[in-house]
Amino acid sequence: MNTSKIILLLMSLSFFAFKTLKTNPAVLFLNALNNEQKSKALLDFNDPLKDKWHYLPHSMFVREGISIKELQHEQKQLLFNLLQTSLSKSGYNKTRKIIDLENVLAKISGDPVYRDSEKYYATFYGNPATDKIWSWSFEGHHISLNFTISGKKTSFSPRFFGSNPATITTGKRKGERTLYKEDDLALKLINTFSKDQKQQASLKNRTFKDIYTKNKSKVKALKTTGISFKDLNKEQQKELLQLITVHIAYMPEEKAANKLNKIKEEGLDAIHFSWSGAYQVNKPHYYRIQGKSFVAEFDNLQNNAKHIHVVWRDFNGDFGRDLIREHYEKVPH
Repeated sequence: MNTSKIILLLMSLSFFAFKTLKTNPAVLFLNALNNEQKSKALLDFNDPLKDKWHYLPHSMFVREGISIKELQHEQKQLLFNLLQTSLSKSGYNKTRKIIDLENVLAKISGDPVYRDSEKYYATFYGNPATDKIWSWSFEGHHISLNFTISGKKTSFSPRFFGSNPATITTGKRKGERTLYKEDDLALKLINTFSKDQKQQASLKNRTFKDIYTKNKSKVKALKTTGISFKDLNKEQQKELLQLITVHIAYMPEEKAANKLNKIKEEGLDAIHFSWSGAYQVNKPHYYRIQGKSFVAEFDNLQNNAKHIHVVWRDFNGDFGRDLIREHYEKVPH
């Protein structure tokens, strides 16, 4: 290839990179911030706070980053656009509904300071405009979304959603159940089990008050419990895969499909389904799905089974650890 062709190729690549940055929702959001706001939102990629997360209300867990409350209208729109492009349609809608549950709780409690729907925080680790690998999180009460981006690859874990109340009993959203799919599909599955299958699935002599993995920075594979995928009949296997699909459906469609394919490639027989508690809605219950590389947990235990927590953890991929390792292996530092 002669010199002129090389120059043209480099110019073309540079233009493409510039065009990509101009339309990158993360870059657009950060560029809309003033210097003071940006200093709060943008931290070093290796900041020790990156792996710290929680799902408590803002007054119970101090968070880094910049809150929705500190943003102007246009800046808020750019942040929500970033969320919308980072999640599937259902994942984004679920996020917005959970945020709005703070307004429901504010009316119930009469405390709009403690229940503040604008105390959700965006934090960036590394600069999406200049860095080849970077992370960002969006977090507040009952939401923890953590993304690590390396080229076209994205890590989406840990991911936490919660719903309180599990069923809204008053107001314009009366009757709404924000996390109903994660609940109903699991209840449908467990109620197809035979007595022997229920015994296999049962987490015997275990009483849960919350998700078992809590807010740990890193989670290793838990002790294998419950009923194996291979011990389910064909219809039950199909329903368990549907339930797993619901748990990863917060990702954009293509990413979710890739995730499900990876889980299948790891071996479906490695998947175990465990249960504790009642077999009906609005009664306390907990379940766990664990495969070779992941664990998903669901509980509806607090407030007399009116308060749901759902979490997804990747044993090697939480906070993009697999992408970071791959990046450092390829790129000298």
